Amino acid sequence: MSVIDKAAAPAAAPDAAPPDIPAHRKVRRTPLTWFRGGGLWNLLFLLPMLFVFFFFSWSPIVQSVIMSFQKTNLIVSHWVGWDNYVAILTDPSLGRAVLNTLYFAVLALIFGFPLPLFMAVLMSEVKRGKGLYSALAYLPVVVPPVVAVLLWKVFYGAGPEGVFNTILSWFGIPPQPWIQSAVQAMPSLVLEATWAAAGGSIIIYLAALLSVPPELYDAAEVDGAGIWRKVWHVTIPQLRGILFIMLILQVIATAQVFLEPFLFTGGGPVGSTTTILLYIYNLAFRNSLGGDYGEATAVSVLLAIVLGILSWLYFKLTNRWSTT
Repeated sequence: MSVIDKAAAPAAAPDAAPPDIPAHRKVRRTPLTWFRGGGLWNLLFLLPMLFVFFFFSWSPIVQSVIMSFQKTNLIVSHWVGWDNYVAILTDPSLGRAVLNTLYFAVLALIFGFPLPLFMAVLMSEVKRGKGLYSALAYLPVVVPPVVAVLLWKVFYGAGPEGVFNTILSWFGIPPQPWIQSAVQAMPSLVLEATWAAAGGSIIIYLAALLSVPPELYDAAEVDGAGIWRKVWHVTIPQLRGILFIMLILQVIATAQVFLEPFLFTGGGPVGSTTTILLYIYNLAFRNSLGGDYGEATAVSVLLAIVLGILSWLYFKLTNRWSTT
């Protein structure tokens, strides 16, 4: 073909667009495809864990709910319906236990919640010996709780020879009754509980502080911010999620306080330290033959429901604050 013929020839048509590729058809999940995909083997390997979880976790919960509608001493049982709930809700001792628990929770939150964060911030500012200070802060957690309570019970001796009263005498302060006083007993229990539990929170806060970008502290320092302004404007906003989680965990823990009132005072003096869990314990074991386990489990079920609702409301209210 000559050059003229090539020039006169019509231009070649552009390549046609490829035909549309049909969308991939969604595979339907059938028992046969589940079996061929190894689902049966997965289920067989999962069954032991499901059985253990159900037997040790959900089975006791279900049995407790059933028991709350029974009159039982674990030997003889008969169905009583809502009588257990009516009995405990009309018991004035339950109201006193609830108020005592709320009092303990408020004191523990006022003194026990900010203290670990304060200590963690101070320890993070230390240039040398952070490992030693961390070990000393965590040391109370290592001490067995029963040993710690019995040790503090000796410290709370009401006589002049008591450890704390001896220290007070150095400053001219007269001996205090501590756990033998209806007024001072609950704050004394909160003091020991704060000392025993603060170490774990301090370690958590120290780990969380490592995630705060140091550039934020540098920028705040350039703006002339001191340590307290840096804590308020940098540390706390960066740790909002951790603070919200720690707060709800502490609320749940204080609502279930038992060891301190049981070993320190047994609920006294005059019922000033009887908490909800100690009230449940007295219902179940108030005599050598066993008490009314039905009423005790009814209180436990109500406590679990209240804590569940409280946790749900708390997370609903703080979800936006912790993420913005």
